[in-house]
Amino acid sequence: MSTRTPTRRVEVLGPPGERHGEILTPEALEFLARLDAAFANRRREILTARRHRADRLASGSPLGFPRATSAVRDAPNWRVAPQAPGLTDRRVEITSPPTPRMAVHALNSGARVWVADFEDATSPLWENIVGGQLTLLDVCRRRIDFTTPEGKEYRLGTALPAIMVRPRGWHLEEEHLTVDGRFLSASLVDFGLYLFHCAKHRIDSDSGPYFYLPKLENRYEARLWNDVFLLAQDLLGIPRGTIRATAIIETVTAAFEMEEILYELREHSAGLNAGRWDYLFSFIKTFGHHPRFLLPDRTEIAMSAPFMRAYAALLVRTCHRRGAHAIGGVAAHLPHKGPAAGQAMVDKVRLDKEREARDGFDGAWIAHPALVSVCREAFDAVLAGRPHQIHRALDGVRVSTTDLLSVRRSALPPSREEIRSNVSVALRYFDAWLRGRGAVALDGLLEDTATAEIARARLWQWTRHRLISREELRGLIDTESAALAREQPGARVSEAREVLERSIVMRDLPAFFTPEAYRRHLVRRVAVSS
Repeated sequence: MSTRTPTRRVEVLGPPGERHGEILTPEALEFLARLDAAFANRRREILTARRHRADRLASGSPLGFPRATSAVRDAPNWRVAPQAPGLTDRRVEITSPPTPRMAVHALNSGARVWVADFEDATSPLWENIVGGQLTLLDVCRRRIDFTTPEGKEYRLGTALPAIMVRPRGWHLEEEHLTVDGRFLSASLVDFGLYLFHCAKHRIDSDSGPYFYLPKLENRYEARLWNDVFLLAQDLLGIPRGTIRATAIIETVTAAFEMEEILYELREHSAGLNAGRWDYLFSFIKTFGHHPRFLLPDRTEIAMSAPFMRAYAALLVRTCHRRGAHAIGGVAAHLPHKGPAAGQAMVDKVRLDKEREARDGFDGAWIAHPALVSVCREAFDAVLAGRPHQIHRALDGVRVSTTDLLSVRRSALPPSREEIRSNVSVALRYFDAWLRGRGAVALDGLLEDTATAEIARARLWQWTRHRLISREELRGLIDTESAALAREQPGARVSEAREVLERSIVMRDLPAFFTPEAYRRHLVRRVAVSS
């Protein structure tokens, strides 16, 4: 499909699907074209700056709190905007891909917020992206109810939580949409389509268009989002400040600019979130060239580790100092079969959420409806009837550069079982992702792209520092590829293996596996007639 807007020529290269016309209207495409015209160049500049900064850090340049913004950090009186409707109490937030079944489960779960995740929990097949937008539109219109061919009914309850959409990050493009022959930013596509079609519905429901911002690396990227919000609201005739966004602190560089990120977003800010698994991946990616940053396995890195404690404490202090919510990390556990295993899982999640509540967080994420009550009870015990604990200023908390980087190197080389486990998890996730699933049940956890990113980064780091030979690694990949083929008939084993091997054989670790894997394996275009 091709359409010429007053500003640009927009082409839809993705294959047509049922009801796609409800989302890809000429007016919506014109809206995307206007956003692209205003911000495409700045996005490219930001991505170039990312690459230069990554090269400097890999070469040993120091990382610390920016001197240029000390006035922002030292100023005592600025605050973010007051809480928006529906975002005052956020003690339990449930995240899932925006599919109809997952949406109904999440919306009926009793959580205060549903995070519709187009990024880490969604494989970016064209039908998933447009289908996710249709799911959100159907939710806003309350027409999501459906019955499966097996007769199972899915119906929305009467009281719905707030909805927050997590668009894809600035580093990704949507290669099924072009403006004047150039691919659109995936961030602007996910954000723009939802805002265009659903903003009025959300406002009329005494809520608003709310977002989670992934993979930010510094204040300039937050400023870009804020400027996008300003223009988008003006184009749609929405009062400025109606949009609200929570920034996920899931990169090491962003951890040193938490206050600056809040400041740039302050009229649209809904706080910060501790994206702890991606934060670990960012650590490996940023400092993987340096032997002293060889981390233990992710299952052995508790939030009690000094550098993770510093990260969490700084996030809570920063948010509460500026009147913003601090939202904790995700519990990705799935219900276990059998009473003993199930109780052990519940106890583990409860301890994690009790720690977050004691540390001052105002809420946290869970990935399965069965964990809503566990998370809620942990925060109920600390909040004592209040909707949040922003009043806890934590003025005595002081976090230094040394604190944030105080990583205790793993004393032992990885065991063969540890290496095998990372190969297995990466291959199984890549296979599922290539087949269209971004949220995957693996070993009792509902995993997303962060899992695969950590696994491939660790394998790359171990290989680079000669803790494992490439021959041994290839042998393990052979073994686990054969196991995957037996375990999953129809698995895309050779492609999953290619994604993994391309990620770990290079001198420099690719920043993300998703852009190239998407381009090589997921893009399906149709001929466009003018």
